[in-house]
Amino acid sequence: MTTHTTGQLWDVVVIGGGPAGMMAASTAAARNKSVLLLEKNASLGKKLLITGGGRCNVTNNKTDIRQMLAQYGDVGKFLFSAFVQHSVADTITWFSERGVPFIEENEGRLFPETQTAQSIQTALVDELKKTGVTVRTRAIVKSVFKPTGEETFTTVLASGESIISRACIIATGGVSRPETGSTGEGFNWLAVLGHHIVSNNYALVPLLSRDPWIPALSGVTLPSVKISLYADEKKQSVHTGKLLFTHVGLSGPTILNLSKTVGELLSHSAVTLKINLLPDVDAGALKTTLTKLFHDESNKQVKNALAELVPVALVTPLLVLAQIIPETPCHSVRAPERTKIAQLIAALPIQISGLQGADKAVISSGGVAPTEVNFKTMESRVVPGLYLVGDVLDINRPSGGYGLQLCWTTGYVAGESV
Repeated sequence: MTTHTTGQLWDVVVIGGGPAGMMAASTAAARNKSVLLLEKNASLGKKLLITGGGRCNVTNNKTDIRQMLAQYGDVGKFLFSAFVQHSVADTITWFSERGVPFIEENEGRLFPETQTAQSIQTALVDELKKTGVTVRTRAIVKSVFKPTGEETFTTVLASGESIISRACIIATGGVSRPETGSTGEGFNWLAVLGHHIVSNNYALVPLLSRDPWIPALSGVTLPSVKISLYADEKKQSVHTGKLLFTHVGLSGPTILNLSKTVGELLSHSAVTLKINLLPDVDAGALKTTLTKLFHDESNKQVKNALAELVPVALVTPLLVLAQIIPETPCHSVRAPERTKIAQLIAALPIQISGLQGADKAVISSGGVAPTEVNFKTMESRVVPGLYLVGDVLDINRPSGGYGLQLCWTTGYVAGESV
């Protein structure tokens, strides 16, 4: 499958062997185009294999196109023509026809039934073989240009070799998880070619906290909490979802989706998250529940009684913040102290000190402005014959399968159009 051809004029050169690149390459080859796929790593889909914790959140089961596009915010209006050509339903069908059925989890997330990203990578690689794509791994691209007055592109490798093609698809991704090869060099080539690149940053990344009790909770997951975001003690927004504690802060889908906003707020404000551990219990009912619990368990130590109401791992932090000795008998906990505990259960404060770096980011924000791309074809409006797919586009997408769906859609449309 991997060959080294010198002197051939290719119909299409695809740079980047991630999900968007593999989809684009196999789709173009299925239309009898001669396609060369260049991948800098030793194997294809390196980042794909670590998505979704290694299980690969392939897409989100929002088969209504307008409902799906609403998740991308204002940029959704650009994506309609692309999603009409390859929608969520089309992605589900595409993988199902290649022996990869899905299972649905919370909030519509679709994972392969095998529960491993390897199934997705294998299906894509098999499709490349089936459609006759020529793949070269360890192919490090140094530059891409279109000589003035010529109709072809020249792709120059680190070895000094030049590859000529009628069209070029850039699928190099952003700058998240650089150990997988996403180091952002594609943006440099695109800038030289004349594209405006929106400043790149990390869009889905865990948060950091210096609160001393955080490290002891590493690995603890709260499946359903309410998270209120504050900047300088002013409430900004409220969200519900799963929360995961790490040894340095917080993660989980809801946190990842908040991270870009948090990063912007941190540039000028002190940021705090307040966590409602029992979001389905109102303040009055919570105080009543606590009073009854402490009365019924009057001889128990407060730390043991409280463990019947909130996750065990959070009992000590709650009591430390409430300034109550954990071994205090319940009958000795005064009314003001019960009130303080109730307040903390409803709004446990966590000070946010920053964002984790590119090595922990799921995706990056920034890239080529949507106004510079024709989404009916994914062709550049600046350089004819140049196609842009996946994470090189400046499209913010939440956690939950939306980033990969963007790859499947844009990759397919480019492959069909090139």
